[in-house]
Amino acid sequence: MSRRKETPVYAFIRRGNGLFPEMDYDSRALDGIAQGQKVQLLLKEWRNVERLRAYWAMLHDVVAATGANRLTAERLHEVAKLQNGCVDVILLPNGTPVAVPSSIALDKMSEPEFVAFFQKVEEWLSETYGYQPRERNAA
Repeated sequence: MSRRKETPVYAFIRRGNGLFPEMDYDSRALDGIAQGQKVQLLLKEWRNVERLRAYWAMLHDVVAATGANRLTAERLHEVAKLQNGCVDVILLPNGTPVAVPSSIALDKMSEPEFVAFFQKVEEWLSETYGYQPRERNAA
């Protein structure tokens, strides 16, 4: 089975009504496209990597502070997805539906979706493990 070739992702920054390549790599994506030629774009907001890091730091904090039923941060992440609706439902051969954790990867979940998921998980961790976000601890 051959793997499907992934489409490259290019970054452009909006300035006024124009889009400008972020780096030389992105600029080269325009090579071969004539001036005035119409192109198709799939517009997606870039995910906030700092927020993703904060999510993982939160999971590690919960594990370090509570033991989280002897889960690792990675396993706690899988449980958090199941408990907070980040699932794909698949059918077993006998027709039984089963929920499996879906992906929060940068290319699989939009930034607004991730913000909502992060907030739900934070609340769930608070209710389940007594987790308090760092901002509350500093107050």
